[in-house]
Amino acid sequence: MSHTLGARQAQKLKTRRALLDAGLRLLEDQSLSSLGLREVTRVVGVAPAAFYRHFRDMSDLGVALVEESLGSLHAMVRVILAEQDGDEERIDATVEAVAEHVRRYPAHVRFIARERHGGVRPVREAIAAELARFTDEAAEAFAPQLTGEGWSPEDVRMLAQLYVDHMVMTAAAFLEAQTEDPGAGDPGVGDPEAVSAGDPEAVRAGDPEAVRAGDSEAVRRVAATARRQLLLISLGRHHWRTA
Repeated sequence: MSHTLGARQAQKLKTRRALLDAGLRLLEDQSLSSLGLREVTRVVGVAPAAFYRHFRDMSDLGVALVEESLGSLHAMVRVILAEQDGDEERIDATVEAVAEHVRRYPAHVRFIARERHGGVRPVREAIAAELARFTDEAAEAFAPQLTGEGWSPEDVRMLAQLYVDHMVMTAAAFLEAQTEDPGAGDPGVGDPEAVSAGDPEAVRAGDPEAVRAGDSEAVRRVAATARRQLLLISLGRHHWRTA
């Protein structure tokens, strides 16, 4: 009996994964608000009724994609903030982590970029909530040093927000640069969080030199600009005084 239940659960997870992957592929060329449930189930080869065993509706599938898309980035950012103390080291690690995430999962990044201001409210709210959690984590990492320098909690969070906003902007720029080089990256489907959870090197964005070795010129330009922008924010931070 337990073997039967285990097989059913495995099949259920497999179907759920297939629905998420199908939705992600279809969303490469359209927004979530225009994607129909039947389009997704047709690609997977299941009846439309089977969809409701996994998701309440298409917005529920979209929220699951948000959690999947940003979940692994949380892990990478936590490692960077915990392990890198120097400004330049943290900047390099941040840019490399974002570049690697875009390289591995371009479809997820494209989905977030499109739906952040898209027409499906639960998905917009889910993205905003995940980015707010990013900001809270960054503020928590920055607080010990900055509070000792006289920063107010509000200003610490403002700096964390700049850091997160820059990550999002940089991810979009890397995605555009990668589009200019169609041979870069992989299909970008599957669960990023599951991959990173089982691959500590993925969380650390790998060896920086290895990451840069195959980059196109467009990607290198984005990385260089992102580093300079973060350095500018860092320099401003050292001269900031809470009013």
